[in-house]
Amino acid sequence: MILLTGGAGFIGSCLLNKLNNEGIEDILLVDNLSNSSKWKNLIGKKYTAYENKDIFIDKLQFGEFDNKIEYIFHLGACSSTTETDIDYLMYNNFNFSKEIAEFALSNNIGMMYASSAATYGNGEFGYSDTNFDNLRPLNGYGYSKHIFDQWVISQGYESRLTGFKYFNVFGPNEYHKDAMSSMVFKSFNQIKEMSKVNLFKSNDSQYVDGGQKRDFIYVKDVVDVMWKSYQNSIYGIYNLGTGKARDWNSLVKAVFNALDKEVKIEYIDMPDNLKRQYQNFTEADMTKLNKNIKHNFMLLEDSINDYVKNYLSNSQPYF
Repeated sequence: MILLTGGAGFIGSCLLNKLNNEGIEDILLVDNLSNSSKWKNLIGKKYTAYENKDIFIDKLQFGEFDNKIEYIFHLGACSSTTETDIDYLMYNNFNFSKEIAEFALSNNIGMMYASSAATYGNGEFGYSDTNFDNLRPLNGYGYSKHIFDQWVISQGYESRLTGFKYFNVFGPNEYHKDAMSSMVFKSFNQIKEMSKVNLFKSNDSQYVDGGQKRDFIYVKDVVDVMWKSYQNSIYGIYNLGTGKARDWNSLVKAVFNALDKEVKIEYIDMPDNLKRQYQNFTEADMTKLNKNIKHNFMLLEDSINDYVKNYLSNSQPYF
C-alpha cells in the first residue's frame, strides 16, 4: 500500500491522478477535508482508504500500519505563507513530518516529502540545493519547512529520504487555496470579472512594476518529476522548478493570450504586511536534479495555455 498525505490537496491530488494512471490504486489517503472544497479534487480518483490526519497519526503511533505501507508520499502541510500561528505550523509541518519520517526509517521504506522554495528567503544566499546552512526564511511557513530539511540533514537521512523544494507551482486542482492560489488562476478570474489584472507595484528599484521574477512551474511537470524520482529511487533534497525565472507581466500576458483577450494590467500598491516578506526573484538551481533526472519542462506560455483552455475554461476543471 502507498501512503499519500495531503492527497486531497493541490499537488497531492494531481499526484494521486498520476499514480492511478500508472495503475496504482492501493493507496491510503490522509488529509483534513473539514469544510474545505478540496474534496472535489478526489472525484473520479481511486484509493483504498481515507483517514483524517489527526486520527491517522494516533493510529500510526499505535502500530496499526506496521508492515502495511511500502512507500510514503508526504505532501500534507499548512502551505499558507501568511499563517502567523507558528505553533500550528510547527505541529503540522515539522513535528507531523518527523513522526512520518521516523516511521518510514524504522520500517525501512522510502519516503518523498514536500519542502519549499520559501526556505530560501529573499535569496541573498542564492537558490542552490547543495548547502542550506545560512538560509533565512521570510515567514513562518518557510521556517517550518527549513527546519525539517535541517533535521533530515543533521540526522544523516538524505541518503534515505527524498525532499523537493517546490518553487511557484500552478495548475488544475488549486481552486480551494483561496489567497494562496496561483496568479494564473487569479488572473483568469480577474479577466473574466473585470477584463483586467491587478499586479503589485514594485517595491525594489531593480524591478519595474510587474517585473519581479519567479520560477513558475506547472503541476503536471511536478508530478512527472516526482514519479521519475520514485521509479528510479532518487534520494536527497532537490529544487523543483524550471530553472528559468519569468516576470509577472509575462505570466499575465500569457493568460490574456490564452483567452484571446486584449492585455490590460493595472499596478496597485503592495500591502505593508507583504513588503517585509516579498520575494522579488526566485530561480531554482537545477544542476543537482538534472544529474539524476532528465525532464523537459513545458514553456510558461504553453503550460498556461493548457491550463486555461483545457481546465479553467471547462465546466469540469479538475485534473
